[in-house]
Amino acid sequence: MRTLTRESRDALSPAAVIDVLRKGNERFQNNLKANRNLLQQVNDTSDGQHPMAIVLSCIDSRTSAELIFDQGLGDIFSVRVAGNVLNGDILGSMEFACKVAGAKAIVVLGHTRCGAVKGACDGVELGNLTGLLAKIRTAVDLEQITSVDRTSKNSDFVERVAQLNVVHVEQEILDWSPLLAGMVRRGELGIVSAMYDVESGAVRFYDTTMLVGSTALPDPATAVLEMAESAAGAHH
Repeated sequence: MRTLTRESRDALSPAAVIDVLRKGNERFQNNLKANRNLLQQVNDTSDGQHPMAIVLSCIDSRTSAELIFDQGLGDIFSVRVAGNVLNGDILGSMEFACKVAGAKAIVVLGHTRCGAVKGACDGVELGNLTGLLAKIRTAVDLEQITSVDRTSKNSDFVERVAQLNVVHVEQEILDWSPLLAGMVRRGELGIVSAMYDVESGAVRFYDTTMLVGSTALPDPATAVLEMAESAAGAHH
């Protein structure tokens, strides 16, 4: 597979970039890898890089974006922080990736069985981790389906909070960065939330939240309900 050039990257629409990532994950699930020469890509990218997307994911050792999307050197920017939360430095990195370097899509990628989400559900306080987990508490509060056992012992509760968290972070990006929101409205940039299943290796893109040419995200709770209904329909 060829290294991305400015021309090949710019020829992709935001939706096409998401499709490239989707197909890459399908290869990953089937234990297939695109034929690429990584050492050649080192040489090809030595004078510059032209990534097509920036992925915000968790530090979890099982969720390397380059691996689960079967991408090579120079293909994607990867930002990793526990619980895939957002702060000013991450947002600035996204603005660089998209406005300066030309990335066409932002993916907010959560995952199942997330330790940070479990910690937020349990109200864990530990050094600097306390402030990080507080960022996930909004998603905990948004989860209104569960009335009892709102702890990490309730796996269904944890997964719904993780889903709410990625949609909430997607909304925060648009709310906190007029620059990125403007690019989305103009169709220059796409943004979508997704979940990685640590058991199957599958990434589920939440198409109901994918935005290009608009910044009108659904309410997070409504979006997660739509996702659940979509998943249920896919299994029938």
